[in-house]
Amino acid sequence: MNNIALYCKSYRKDFLRLRRLLKSIEKYNADKISFYISTPENQYDELVNVLGDVGSYQWVSDESIISSNPRVGAGIEKTRSGSQAQQTIKSEFWRLRLCENYVCLDSDCQFIQSFYESDFIAADGNPYTVIYQNKEYFQLAINRGHPRVFDELSLEGNRVKVLFGRVGPNYYCPCPPFIWSAKVWKSMDEQFLIPRGLTLWDINTADHPETLLYLEALLNYHAIPLHPIEQLFRIYYYDWQYFLLRRNGERIQKLAKNYLGVIYQSSWDLNMDHGGPSKSLPSRLLKKIKRIGRFVQSSF
Repeated sequence: MNNIALYCKSYRKDFLRLRRLLKSIEKYNADKISFYISTPENQYDELVNVLGDVGSYQWVSDESIISSNPRVGAGIEKTRSGSQAQQTIKSEFWRLRLCENYVCLDSDCQFIQSFYESDFIAADGNPYTVIYQNKEYFQLAINRGHPRVFDELSLEGNRVKVLFGRVGPNYYCPCPPFIWSAKVWKSMDEQFLIPRGLTLWDINTADHPETLLYLEALLNYHAIPLHPIEQLFRIYYYDWQYFLLRRNGERIQKLAKNYLGVIYQSSWDLNMDHGGPSKSLPSRLLKKIKRIGRFVQSSF
């Protein structure tokens, strides 16, 4: 079993983004860390058409991850929204026993410089944990007139804290890559879920996202030592954030001083949708005009 692996759960719409991620891993994966991709079984052939045969990656089916939990019935993913099913499948990858820890990536991630196992694993062999209060981003959103960002994430944090009975500040790791330990997921399973007759499929909801469930399980059950680090990738959550930071001089070459990679959220980076943009040409043009307008306004 590997101590650390890379993992991405993907699906058809994101295969072009996934190909970009794979190319960046092939270029920058200095320690040759194993990279696993999961998709629905019926999308495997299309995956190979876009990415090529397995070689620099290893494929597993979403169905194999789901069935690795004996308390979950087959087809449960069909009873959940696509986003909730994706989150839970990513969180259950540890059950395949392919690795002790995994760097959970999304298809819209891309590395921008060489990375090593030591970027994810501390000297004692335990993984780092990306955990922070997110104050810089909250302040940026408030400054630019987007208080809803703070309000929504604060509500999420409060709800998950209540679930575990913890009192204290809210902590976040809202976007990948996540560095997840099988020991932490197992501790939540054994100490929280099983005693209540639940599975992760029951509590991983829009109100209780998997990222916060993991952090609260770690803070409550102490399955591994807490080695905190900040976000590994620069994340552009919204187009207004991207254009604002570009105006302030941010470029990929500069990002490499502090970050291993970058994420352009797929919700507004529509040109990378596999099979063509999901929205009509007039809709995409209108969105582009609005985006440029926001950029111009932020310049004054």
